Amino acid sequence: MILLEIHNRILEETLTNKIKNALSGHKQESTDVVIADFDGVLFHISNLSGDKSKLRHLFFVFKITNICPFLQISILLKFYKQLQEHGADELLKREYGTHLIAPESGYNVSVLIDLEKLPENWELLVRKVALLKRHCFASVFEKYFDFQEEYCDSPGRPVQKRAVIQYRDEETMYVEAKSDRVTVVFSTIFKDEDDMVIGKLFLQELKEGRRASHTAPQVLFNHREPPLELQDSEAAVGDCIGYITFVLFPRHTNREARDNTIDLIHMFRNYLHYHIKCSKVYIHSRMRTKTTDFLKVLNRARSQSKNTEKKTITGRTFIRKE
Repeated sequence: MILLEIHNRILEETLTNKIKNALSGHKQESTDVVIADFDGVLFHISNLSGDKSKLRHLFFVFKITNICPFLQISILLKFYKQLQEHGADELLKREYGTHLIAPESGYNVSVLIDLEKLPENWELLVRKVALLKRHCFASVFEKYFDFQEEYCDSPGRPVQKRAVIQYRDEETMYVEAKSDRVTVVFSTIFKDEDDMVIGKLFLQELKEGRRASHTAPQVLFNHREPPLELQDSEAAVGDCIGYITFVLFPRHTNREARDNTIDLIHMFRNYLHYHIKCSKVYIHSRMRTKTTDFLKVLNRARSQSKNTEKKTITGRTFIRKE
């Protein structure tokens, strides 16, 4: 299985190239870049309107203009307002500090890098900026991981309302904390029956993996109907809908392990569908290979006609009968 990168590589490489050019003393060129990411997320790198001293990040389009000593990175998440309810703004202030600026019009968050005042460890800053989407997602997980710790220390505390994040148009993430666990449920759409079958097999492998590792979280899968944790909600029901439930215990949510847990779980939906598509490609390639081999066998087994027409060197034809 392949683990997807949690940072945006294109964003990281674009920033790295711009900073290396600045450190080398090369002429800086303004950039207008738009980058698409998973879950409908967009990054933007471009010049601010009317101010050629700043740069933003967004799509895969480059426009060379003037010298730009500033890099501004903006991100657009359709579900950012839902993340704000769970402390996204506070977490980003903690992570980016003075680099965080007022968001660009049409975007949710913007970060500014001054190419003339780069820190010595600028590589770490670039990696942190490339993790902007991850840090936005992390707010809801950190909040409910903290709730779980509080419930464990004070069992009488009232239970917090379940978090509902509609991270895609027809797909939703639910997070709920209890005294001994945090439950994370992803709803996902399978576009055809083949995806459903391969997805079930893939999730079965995760269950088998838990037998080999007692520290792995419990993984459950429900088809058509939501799990018991969501029976009182408006969760969708249908033949093409599946629900994946992760049961995270304190060993997964404590201060030492939570960062790794967030890294893995916030990418799970993309991880699942990526491997479904890879499996389908592999099956199709194997089918084509087997078909080609079978046709070769049939061609070798095909009997030739006993009466064959031949040509002489002069072009005359004759039939040789055996």
